[in-house]
Amino acid sequence: MTIKNQLETIFPNLKTDIWEITSEPDLRYNCIAWAVGWTNRPWWPNDFGFWPQGIPLEETIDAFVAALGTVGFLPCGDSSVEEGFDKVALFAKESVLKHAARQLSDGRWSSKLGQQHDITHSTPEAVAGDIYGSVIMFLKRVTPNNPT
Repeated sequence: MTIKNQLETIFPNLKTDIWEITSEPDLRYNCIAWAVGWTNRPWWPNDFGFWPQGIPLEETIDAFVAALGTVGFLPCGDSSVEEGFDKVALFAKESVLKHAARQLSDGRWSSKLGQQHDITHSTPEAVAGDIYGSVIMFLKRVTPNNPT
């Protein structure tokens, strides 16, 4: 079974999406780090990754929203592309945050699948399902180094 077939088995919505693998597996970062633009250290509320000081060490939606707020992300209404802004989709299952994907400038999405591959997919829902749950909110920030 190819890697692509394996990923489509784990994430069945990929079967109907236009998507591609964009990196080899990398243990240095995870989906939250990828969503905020880090590739040197994972973000997670535990002893193994980075977590902003003062934010509860919890896998709750509120804790992740607060953590991402420390680098400029605030809740927003939708996934539409907005020039000058970075957007992130948060995924949760039973009120526990499981994943984040970031929007690319062309409107597609990029996900770091745990410590495995990065992929580009057409919609955030392409990786929703049993593993990550569903999209529960979108956040946005002014793109760093953008005067907007």
